[in-house]
Amino acid sequence: MSWKKETGISLKGQFLIAMPSLLDPNFFQTVTCVCEHTLEGALGLVINRVLPELTGTMIFQELGLDPVPKLNTIPVYLGGPVHKGQIFVLHGPPFEWEGLHLITPSLALSNSKDILDALARGKGPGSYIIALGCAGWGPGQLESEIMNNAWLTSPVNEVVLFETQAENRWEQSAKLLGIDISLLGDTVGHA
Repeated sequence: MSWKKETGISLKGQFLIAMPSLLDPNFFQTVTCVCEHTLEGALGLVINRVLPELTGTMIFQELGLDPVPKLNTIPVYLGGPVHKGQIFVLHGPPFEWEGLHLITPSLALSNSKDILDALARGKGPGSYIIALGCAGWGPGQLESEIMNNAWLTSPVNEVVLFETQAENRWEQSAKLLGIDISLLGDTVGHA
């Protein structure tokens, strides 16, 4: 029986905050927004790993869209090691896009052409993150990682998500739980 089946708990709408002991280079010191979590597995986007060689303008030009100038300063994130060539938009309202996947009442995930067209024109959601790739877990995999102390969890916080500098999101996410993550060691145990 899986942890989710036993507890009935879904981590959709939660931050996964990597413990210092999580040394996997894909997730070391990351914060991941869980966008879906079912018995079949989980999907999320890493929200604090910027791809410095890319800008929003470059992404939209690659799609054949003529982006507004402000997109040249919009960062592009590495959302995870899966589907690295696919664009994902984690965003606030409005929620009128094709294929939109609601995460919380105020947060959604989209990757349809209509939202990308709107963003290129300077329209669309006021708050958003553009990511290439996503993170994925098979049935029971994420639950097992949590039970092995790889992750802390907390509800998604939109201030951390949209207003905090990417390099500060790991520490700030832990502070939501009252934890100074810099004080945690890289050795874990079970009480």
